[in-house]
Amino acid sequence: MPQITKGGDQQTVITTFEMSPGTCQDLLDELREAYVAFISKQPGFVSAALHVNDAQTRIASYSQWRRREDFLAMLRTGEMRERNRRIGALCRSFEPVMYDVAEAFD
Repeated sequence: MPQITKGGDQQTVITTFEMSPGTCQDLLDELREAYVAFISKQPGFVSAALHVNDAQTRIASYSQWRRREDFLAMLRTGEMRERNRRIGALCRSFEPVMYDVAEAFD
């Protein structure tokens, strides 16, 4: 379960995916498989969550990593490059962005 805290040592990555409602479930399945079979097993992975909007036109992935370099190393692997090609074919666009937690509220 993601723990959101200000000033933590973890790197936060929020990736947004834009797709049509007709491909939402396929993309969600592909992302779930990527996290279960590969991403969650990579060095530095902490946790992740997938979020889908009501219209099924956007998915947001919230992931946490020990270090920025761990996330970047995962992206550079041959397996993740292949997975990203399949993911890209299921959506109009996707963009991972790294963030630092500025504030957290309970």
